[in-house]
Amino acid sequence: MPKSKKQTALCITCGAHVVHDGLVDMLYALLPLLRDAFGLSFAQVGLLRAVHKTATAAFQIPIGIWSERTGTRPLLVAGTALAGFGFLGLGSANNFEAILTFIFLAGCGGAFQHPLSSSILSSNYPKNGQRAALGIYNAFGDIGKFLFLGTIIFATASLNFSWQTPVYGFGVIALVTALVIWLFLRASAIGARPKKTISKTTVSGPLGWGVKHPTGFALLGAITALDNTTRNGFLTFAAFLMIEKGVSTEWSALAVLVTVFGGMCGKMAVGMIAERMGVTRTIAFTEFATALMILAIVAMPSLYAFFLLPVLGVFLNGTSSAIYGTVPDLIKGEKHSRAYGLIYTLGSVCGIIAPLGYGVLADWTNVETTMIVVAGVVLLTIPLCKLLAITIQEARQL
Repeated sequence: MPKSKKQTALCITCGAHVVHDGLVDMLYALLPLLRDAFGLSFAQVGLLRAVHKTATAAFQIPIGIWSERTGTRPLLVAGTALAGFGFLGLGSANNFEAILTFIFLAGCGGAFQHPLSSSILSSNYPKNGQRAALGIYNAFGDIGKFLFLGTIIFATASLNFSWQTPVYGFGVIALVTALVIWLFLRASAIGARPKKTISKTTVSGPLGWGVKHPTGFALLGAITALDNTTRNGFLTFAAFLMIEKGVSTEWSALAVLVTVFGGMCGKMAVGMIAERMGVTRTIAFTEFATALMILAIVAMPSLYAFFLLPVLGVFLNGTSSAIYGTVPDLIKGEKHSRAYGLIYTLGSVCGIIAPLGYGVLADWTNVETTMIVVAGVVLLTIPLCKLLAITIQEARQL
């Protein structure tokens, strides 16, 4: 594999991740503004997040399978453009139903990026450096979150722009990004239509998914689900936790921003640590630290809680680098696209359930109680890690 082609694959996927994750997580800053503008309940806030995740969950697996015939390039471009159009529509929405519709459309576009970009990287880094490359890719997603979150907070809290202004800007950025992805991937011959479609008779693994170890993949899926439940639950209501601690609505989203800043560092670091420390030990450690940090943040006043949020972000967001870097250990190489689609879909399904469920719980009790429950749920991953370690060893011998 030419070095320049590897570098192009990494640069383009990182750039796509910046934009897509930025579009996804700017919603955390937008939710308190929408709640004020439209008088929404916590359950409705959770529904907005759940609708976006529903769209993502519905399309990730089909996109992964579809890419085996069309190639990853045209689909990655189409998904990025679709997300851009969704945000342009969101900026013009004037009622709750319209917001739901355009957030769903943006979520459909967001479904394309993760399985396709991950597949591009795993194909271009087939051996050494794969986890490190995926860790760098994951870290750039948090860079996007940080930039987009910072932009919407600065625009609305400091410049007093309406919430629509940055949303329109983000839609335009997505459309420009789609064009850039097309030009660079085409120039480097990355992600084109496969020369020969894999026949059904040569597909390996249960049900044609190329799974080396079904039990191991199921365990990885369960850990992914619990990890995403925790991340989506905390980030959806982090701003509201700060509001309960006395922070203004416009500045409350800063809680998400500083958490994402920690995650930006954590995703790159955890991917490299997992190469040396081992995947399952890394996951168990980071999940335990996540629960501990959430409980500490709930107990502390707002100023001290803000200082802990970046530390929480290292563990809360960093764990995913170890989780997603494990997929190639359990899946045959030619089936990485659909496997990543399945793993990301599991995370998206939890992204549907978690905001909606935790929103109902917050309406019934309060945000602080909800956060304590979030911390308890993530601890369920720890006993699964030991079992996962055994299955990974068995899969590597196959």
